[in-house]
This record gives sequence, structure tokens and C-alpha cells, in this order.
Amino acid sequence: MASRNLDIAALRAVLTVSETGSVTRAAHLLNLTQSAVSMQIRRLEEMLDKVLFDRAARKMQPTPEGRVLLEHARRICSENDEALARLTGPEAVTNVRFGLPHDLVRPQMPRLLRELAIHWPMVRLQLASRRSGTLRRMFEAGEFDMVLTTEEQPGPGAEVLSEDQLVWIGAKDGRALRERPLRLSLEEGCAFHAAAIKALKQAGIVSEPAFDGNSDEMASAAVAADMGVAVRMSRDLPPGCEVLGPESGLPPLGLTRICLYDTGQLRGAPVDGLREKLRAAYR
Repeated sequence: MASRNLDIAALRAVLTVSETGSVTRAAHLLNLTQSAVSMQIRRLEEMLDKVLFDRAARKMQPTPEGRVLLEHARRICSENDEALARLTGPEAVTNVRFGLPHDLVRPQMPRLLRELAIHWPMVRLQLASRRSGTLRRMFEAGEFDMVLTTEEQPGPGAEVLSEDQLVWIGAKDGRALRERPLRLSLEEGCAFHAAAIKALKQAGIVSEPAFDGNSDEMASAAVAADMGVAVRMSRDLPPGCEVLGPESGLPPLGLTRICLYDTGQLRGAPVDGLREKLRAAYR
């Protein structure tokens, strides 16, 4: 039986259409005509005898079979780009101005930086940690190439990587959750401060600040010392703290979204590899 090979150019077209939701935008990014992108996808569908996109929808959405192919396409294209970059000679160093909030640093970023140093040493991240609102403003002012944010309502151009439940946290076996006014160990500039105040007001719970500063470490230490409660993503539980569930009497908080903003101006296999690693780490 003759072996069959997937066309990497067609896989890249599938990936780009899926990420942009549009053949037009994908064609612009791939520097191809719309008909060329459509033809690549159609030939792949004919080869696999599968429909990869729902074309009746307003936005091109992958079918279940399309989503299965996308999982493999990301890996295949990434491996292809990495092999080419490492075997076709040294490349100029690419500096990427990248920002993210403190609560997205661990555990993903140390591991991602190690992988980047091994596979893409020509990419240099100029890292900065700020509040999500500050990151958005600096990105829009052209001070960053890419930023990650945590936001309840993503802005224009955001790529939503994942959603996470916001939770109340307090000291293990602590008593601060029962105090009234409820003491909040949250900086007013924190992305979750507004969500906490809104939920407490709707529940009729009076609160007051338990922390004054701009240090997440200090705010978390105050919670662990039972000096107040705070709000975090469910994946971000500081040492000495525990999630305060519905039995605590504190109101539900809703979801936050991890978003990627990217100018798209930096091109090349190494930077595309960084993008894929970011998506994989925070999805």
C-alpha cells in the first residue's frame, strides 16, 4: 500500500483559517490568494474524505474532524519550522517585548523559558510583569509585541486561550472569612478587585481593605496569615491558603479569561514557535 503524506502548506492553511476564522485574513497572513488557501483546504478534505470546516457559519469553524486534525497540524508545523530553523544556519537574534501579569508567571513561564532557550535560542524575551489593565494600555501604545492578560471581558484583537473560575481564598482553617466588615487583601488595581467588590455588594456583604501596596507576594502573605481574604484564579493557590467554597457564605465570582494580544509584526519560524508554545502552555 502506497504511503500518503499530509501537505504541510495545507496544514498551515488549516491552522491559520482556524485561528483567524476567515479565509480572507488567513490568505493575507500567508501571503496567498483566497482561492489558493481554499484550494489547499479542499484538496486536504478530498484526501482525507472529511469536511474540516463548517462553511455555513458566519465564521469558519472547525468541524469535530477538523479539530482532531488541528491537534496534529500544530505539532507537525512546529516540528517542521524548528527543524528548518536549526538546520539552515544561524539566524539573527529576535527581541520580543513581552508582558504578562504576575499570576500567570508560574508554573508555565519558567518551563516555557527553558524550552525556548533549548529550541529557539535566537529569540530573546524582554519580560515585564504588570497588571492586566496596564499591559493592555502599554500594548496599545506600541510598547509590547505580545502580552498575556487576565480579563473578564476581552478587548478587540484578543485571542482567548482559556477560561478559569475565580475563587475566594483564605488561610487554612482561618477566621477572616467570618469577620465583618470582610477584610480584602487585594490591591485596588488588581484585575479581580472589581469582581470581588461587585459580588460582595450584590450579596450585601460590607468589606474594607486589608492591604495597601502593589505586591502580590505581600497580599498573599497577608491572606496566609489570616489577615483577610482575596480572589485568585482556581489554578493560582498561594502557599498556606485554601479555596473558600460555597459553604463559606461568600458569593460566586464568575470567570476570567486568559488572553493573548499580538501585534503580528514579528515573523519567522522562531517567533511562530514562541506563539505556539504560549498557546500550548496557557490553553
